[in-house]
Amino acid sequence: MTNKSLRIKLFQDGAELASMIVAKERGLVSGFTTNPTLMRKAGVTNYKDFAQKAIKAIPDLPISFEVFSDDFEMMEREVREIASWGGDTYIKIPITNTKGESAAPLIKKLSSEGFSLNVTAMLTLDQVEVVAAAADAKSRTIVSIFAGRIADTGIDPVPIMRKGAQILKKLPKAELLWASPREVLNVVQAEECGCHIITATPDIIAKVPLFGKDLKQYSLETVKMFYEDARAAAFKLV
Repeated sequence: MTNKSLRIKLFQDGAELASMIVAKERGLVSGFTTNPTLMRKAGVTNYKDFAQKAIKAIPDLPISFEVFSDDFEMMEREVREIASWGGDTYIKIPITNTKGESAAPLIKKLSSEGFSLNVTAMLTLDQVEVVAAAADAKSRTIVSIFAGRIADTGIDPVPIMRKGAQILKKLPKAELLWASPREVLNVVQAEECGCHIITATPDIIAKVPLFGKDLKQYSLETVKMFYEDARAAAFKLV
């Protein structure tokens, strides 16, 4: 498999504008996802300023920006504010607030009005069913299941993702997103599960061109790397 043969869309996950622009210019990805945690890690101090600069620099690819209120009424206000910035913008809404209260009523309301939503922080099929019932078939909806976090608990995410793709088939504009991948193999797994999108950090995306690489050649390159590093470090045993 090569990068060109991938059917799944690669979205870059992060909040470093320079890296986002480079990925866009190189044609490496089909979109971008962000969240408040990534923004804080990247040193973003002005949410709106960062988002508007990203939209201006990348107006023709989808970018997801997340609300950060814990109150659904305030979330709705934030959604409308983010949408007003233009671009090919998706607004990320968590499946629940911190009290575990469902965001389904808000999802239903906003989806019926045509907002492009990215429902995030999902880990169960029950949550997928909730979104499938709430989302409007005419509106764009990304369903982000954190497959990597599922795997972190010792559970194989593949059957969950495969079933999630089946649940969403009744929504023609819904896309299943494999979130928080842990390795480049997850790109292959996500595609085989029927996911439409996988979001990944730049370091994982950088490994995608390795698809189809001859393993014997890769082994030789690894041996050479160890040899050259040992020489560069001037290691001696005898």
